[in-house]
Amino acid sequence: MVKKFSPEINKVYFVNRYTLFHILTGTGSIQIDFRNYTNWMDKAIYLEKGQYIKFLSNDFVVRTIEFPNKEIFENQDVRVLFKHLISLGYINFNECSDCEKYFSETVFEEDIKEIIDVSLKQWFWQNPFNASKDEYQIIFDIKEVIDKEYPNHLTNQDMAALFQENGYQAHSLIKDKVGVTLKTMLDDKRLVESKKEVVFTDKSIQEVSYDMGFRDPAYFNRVFKKRTGYSPTQFRENFDYDRKDSFIEDITQLLREHHMHQRHLGFYADKMNLSVKALAKKTREKMNESLGRLIRNEIINTSKKLLVEDIPIKEISIQLGFEEPNHFSTFFKHQTGMNPSEFR
Repeated sequence: MVKKFSPEINKVYFVNRYTLFHILTGTGSIQIDFRNYTNWMDKAIYLEKGQYIKFLSNDFVVRTIEFPNKEIFENQDVRVLFKHLISLGYINFNECSDCEKYFSETVFEEDIKEIIDVSLKQWFWQNPFNASKDEYQIIFDIKEVIDKEYPNHLTNQDMAALFQENGYQAHSLIKDKVGVTLKTMLDDKRLVESKKEVVFTDKSIQEVSYDMGFRDPAYFNRVFKKRTGYSPTQFRENFDYDRKDSFIEDITQLLREHHMHQRHLGFYADKMNLSVKALAKKTREKMNESLGRLIRNEIINTSKKLLVEDIPIKEISIQLGFEEPNHFSTFFKHQTGMNPSEFR
């Protein structure tokens, strides 16, 4: 099923089928499985059943395609779209002419498999981990084992042994291509699933700890707090799953209205009737991001829109409150990796 919609800010959208999210417009952050991401306009994200997505701004327009036919996913190559490794995989549509052609010319319901095929072609062309197709198959074999075995607290040796039986050198391949250890991937998967159990279920923390393979709930609490900064109970309270607190909507609106001329945290703290320390703490708790980073993201998003409109760089720097154009250029390059002219 294909639909286009404007998602509500800070609402949890659960993914119940394999789904493509094509971000048509939107300047804020998105959150997927407790991690925030920015700059997702005109990108396609494939999410699998059991994940969730939130939009931390009210200016998004999104097109989705749900894939009901499980036969599509029997092809092992398709895993690379849906099984994200250490970050969020995506297809950059403005670099994929076949993808754009599909969306502009195709009657979606006739053959939704085609968008999978062109996305796969684009994903392997992007080649995010600089690996061969054979290496990717091994990497995603490992990822499937992690997704299945994460409650069992396997050691590095246990994991490696599962693949060495088939001639795979799991640990070295993951370290070389993905840049993390097997243990890190396993721990990260267990933490994400622990968070989901904590905030999306009514289970006691003791039940969650047992489900995640911990024999001692107190030890689970210590591990959880060490990784997140909060106890499981505090994390559950801070997530605000039922959207009883308008904090995200309020601070997002303030940032959108004032980011071009207000960089000081004290300004936003006054507007929110909080101390700077309390505002910083609540922003981190509710949005999984620092207030300073949110301000910088707004500045960059506005910069990009003005650059695309072909406004002179000197004028953009003035509009955004920079004293000199070179100050703006330095800021832009530090945040994006390219100077304004290169981006344009």
